[in-house]
Amino acid sequence: MTTMTEASVREFKMPDVGEGLTEAEILKWYVQPGDTVTDGQVVCEVETAKAAVELPIPYDGVVSALHFPEGTTVDVGTSIIAVAVAGGAAPEAPAEQAAPAPAPAKEEPKPEGRQPVLVGYGVATSSTKRRPRKGPEVSVPAQAIQTELNGHGGAVAGKPRPLAKPPVRKLAKDLGVDLATITPSGPDGIITREDVHAAATPRTAEPEAPVTAAPAAPATAAAPAPVASYDTARETRIPVKGVRKATAQAMVGSAFTAPHVTEFVTVDVTRTLKLVEELKQDKEMQGLRVNPLLLIAKALLVAIKRNPDINASWDEAAQEIVVKHYVNLGIAAATPRGLIVPNIKDAHAKTLPQLAEALGELVTTAREGKTSPAAMQGGTVTITNVGVFGVDTGTPILNPGESAILAVGAIKLQPWVHKGKVKPRHVTTLALSFDHRLVDGELGSKVLADVAAILEQPKRLITWA
Repeated sequence: MTTMTEASVREFKMPDVGEGLTEAEILKWYVQPGDTVTDGQVVCEVETAKAAVELPIPYDGVVSALHFPEGTTVDVGTSIIAVAVAGGAAPEAPAEQAAPAPAPAKEEPKPEGRQPVLVGYGVATSSTKRRPRKGPEVSVPAQAIQTELNGHGGAVAGKPRPLAKPPVRKLAKDLGVDLATITPSGPDGIITREDVHAAATPRTAEPEAPVTAAPAAPATAAAPAPVASYDTARETRIPVKGVRKATAQAMVGSAFTAPHVTEFVTVDVTRTLKLVEELKQDKEMQGLRVNPLLLIAKALLVAIKRNPDINASWDEAAQEIVVKHYVNLGIAAATPRGLIVPNIKDAHAKTLPQLAEALGELVTTAREGKTSPAAMQGGTVTITNVGVFGVDTGTPILNPGESAILAVGAIKLQPWVHKGKVKPRHVTTLALSFDHRLVDGELGSKVLADVAAILEQPKRLITWA
């Protein structure tokens, strides 16, 4: 009876919902213990370093347990929910019970690669099994050879590498803990986060040399105090994680890798605004989002077509400039979870109505927090519209892997010399940042000047295209 109950419980593990991600935060549970679930039903929403994603359960049954509360960051491959399945036995249970048996373990490393599966059907089944097998296959022969050569145990040279997942290794590195000194408590001898924290605690608590440096001990113990003590009534601490953390890391990496150059131009866009109003009345554009950003995006695409070398990336490993013959146009979007940059695939090949439709879908999806990781990969150039916040312009940081980013400032009615007279005109300032390793001043200037010229005289969209 007990065996049947255990066999009917299936454990759903945190999948790798994006290429190479190692962890995700559980944002919201849509089910509770006792709820009935069906194959394909969304059970929770998680946030990775790239996006928020809903996870569907891949089988029918009744929820027996939620292993983690909302707000918990969980490693890929860790079970997050248990479901009691009526009838058949679960494949997970035999795999765990049969861990010592060699046959199942050796079937797992078939060259599956990263399986293209639906979100929620992870490829992480092997993540907790693949690493332990390397110990006996690699370290044992090494120890035997070392023993023969040295005539003794060879404990240091032949010691197997501690088993820990990437996030745990990073935690240990940040806390200054040597993984080799930790006794693992996880399954199959894997070191857990708790093991690392436990190992780090004595290091923090015990003062160094208490006898010879007694006066210094209180100072050492009190050093962390300023970090922990703050005005709780007037200050709020927000953990940096998920999309915001990934964005911060990417921006720091970009700013200190690519030599940025930013150029500016102020332009009269009165005719562009007039064209926007005319397009809103066009039957071909009915139901589509028509605004200045649409024509700015089209202007940038035309400028890239006239100056294709701007659409490139720098390959550091190969020491090559990679010119892209397609444009995946990124649009920076501010969301409650932080800044994201989804992109419109093959934007260069789209008609104006198709571009308007793609922009509308991109903005709506981003606001709802449903942007997929795939939508944020492969961008070539980006537009960031800081004008919506009333800002005149800025010096934007390149999206990693891209060569240029165009910032669009607020469009304001200003006195402007038009046909020899000072008149009120709609004016904006554009700023183009580019990677000076592959874009020189002449090329960057030509692209920015072309965008400005099109927005000043939008009929160039026809004559230049």
